[in-house]
Amino acid sequence: MRVLVVEDEVRMAALLRRGLSEEGYAVDVAGDGREAVWRVTEFSYDAVVLDVLLPGLDGFEVCRRLRADGCWVPVVMLTARGDVADRVRGLDAGADDYLPKPFSFAELCARLRALIRRGAPERPAVLEAGDLRLDPAGRRAWRGETELELSSREFALLEFLLRHAGEVVTRTMILEHVWDVAFDPVSNVVDQYVAYLRRKIDRPFGLTQLETVRGAGYRLLARSERE
Repeated sequence: MRVLVVEDEVRMAALLRRGLSEEGYAVDVAGDGREAVWRVTEFSYDAVVLDVLLPGLDGFEVCRRLRADGCWVPVVMLTARGDVADRVRGLDAGADDYLPKPFSFAELCARLRALIRRGAPERPAVLEAGDLRLDPAGRRAWRGETELELSSREFALLEFLLRHAGEVVTRTMILEHVWDVAFDPVSNVVDQYVAYLRRKIDRPFGLTQLETVRGAGYRLLARSERE
């Protein structure tokens, strides 16, 4: 899942980027409000972590502009301001959630998972394709009754494929949502991680569910098939 962090304080932005990356998110960072509006307009994000105190456009105005343009990406607002009036102002501007600083990183992650889960009706709590299941909130995945041991990046890749089960997804789409927009597009990292994932979700079970579509990308079949 791909998240935009909008934070002008360099140290805080770096901490958020590192922490969210370790949780398996692909993370982009915008340092001011105008860049944030541009990025959300140009790229597809699953959630935005938006600081209120920004140079140029503040977080309230960024949120208002996105909503006025019909962009309903889930937004969590972060701010040092914790009084009720500011929380109300943020929610009225179109934010989905509000977290005053200092905050627990674990709580931020939990709120992001909840927002992404309910961000669109097609995002169920547990993702399924055949007997392959993944729980984004619990960070667990199973093939039938067998729990899968996945790295954070493998988990993020499987989550993305499950959200697009039955569809062909290109390497570029995977890079943008599982890694980040700045990742080298000629890298073979996608092919490597698809191979890693196959070794865990298909081969031990004698199945072929994650297939290569020659010249196009990859597709996770809605149903698993025996090899």
